[in-house]
Amino acid sequence: MTTLINPGSVSDVAKTIYTGDILQGVPVISHLGVGDLAPGHSHRFFFEGVQMATGQHWYVPVLVAKGDRPGPCVGLVAGIHGDEVSGIDAAQRVMAQLDPTAMAGSVVAVLGVSRPAVEYTRSHWLTAQGGGSQVDMNRVWPGDETGVNAATRHAGLLWNRLLITNVDMVIDYHTVTTGSDFTLFLFADLRQPTVRQMAELFPAEQIQNDPGLVGTLETALVASGIPALTVEIGGPRRFDASKIARAVEGTCNVLKHYGLSDGPLGRTAAEVGTVYGDALETIRATTGGFLELLVDLRDRVIPDQPIAIQRNAFGDVVAEYRASVVGEIAVVARDALCEPGSRVVQILYSRSEVEN
Repeated sequence: MTTLINPGSVSDVAKTIYTGDILQGVPVISHLGVGDLAPGHSHRFFFEGVQMATGQHWYVPVLVAKGDRPGPCVGLVAGIHGDEVSGIDAAQRVMAQLDPTAMAGSVVAVLGVSRPAVEYTRSHWLTAQGGGSQVDMNRVWPGDETGVNAATRHAGLLWNRLLITNVDMVIDYHTVTTGSDFTLFLFADLRQPTVRQMAELFPAEQIQNDPGLVGTLETALVASGIPALTVEIGGPRRFDASKIARAVEGTCNVLKHYGLSDGPLGRTAAEVGTVYGDALETIRATTGGFLELLVDLRDRVIPDQPIAIQRNAFGDVVAEYRASVVGEIAVVARDALCEPGSRVVQILYSRSEVEN
């Protein structure tokens, strides 16, 4: 078991503020203070997010398992993109396994961050302004409560009033977007010792050592001193049972390792032979047509190896695609119809192998 420095210290300064509203029997809050909550119990809330154009609010479901002993607070975040549903299922399954009477610390699950995107099973938040512009909620963190669009303000509310004052570490669940498929894949800044430790506790298929992308929740948290990683659980719009099970196993390993719950660890990266890399090579379509893949997830490829062909409406081959690096397939297109510029595959590889 490893103990975080000053576990629970951030939650001591936050206060839970109830709006007085009740939705479907669940209290609504505008601020969460885990330290306020009764220990040894599970709690559920609707968090009051940004307003819609009509003045009503988007409400985000929140589950809290509050242990009966002091310890760190781990955040589980899912649904930043609305078509990425396996993460919501994974977080629900983790919470269902927890017994607050036997726990130390707390686990906070935020289930469906991008509310309108989840409702319509689409990746991006569709705003009312500008005739319906789309905002990628994983490019606006840490958000801004006075920002230029509703999605940015929503992120600011969640950041300031739910996350940053409570959590000591975060696991952010995603999948690839509609039209593609992914392995069980982790984006993690392995320069950060705690992030590396978290990542190695997952029985992931692949891990990318990634310094982070500005605007993602993971990067914003790490920049604020909160260890975080991104877990990609396969494909969108459906539950990928085998990858969800691995994600749950890894999450429970993290909770056990940091002393929140008891029990033996499950499989880890070392035990399942996780493949590591530090870059993704993206092969994109050069023309329109029907795509036939010649490789699939986890296949090893070498430079100049054929990976896909494309045919026009008459069945003529109009493009052939080849690998450009030594690596392992991480992402594949699942839509047969492929526009110019569309992602065909992504290959996880190590820059050092290319340089050598």
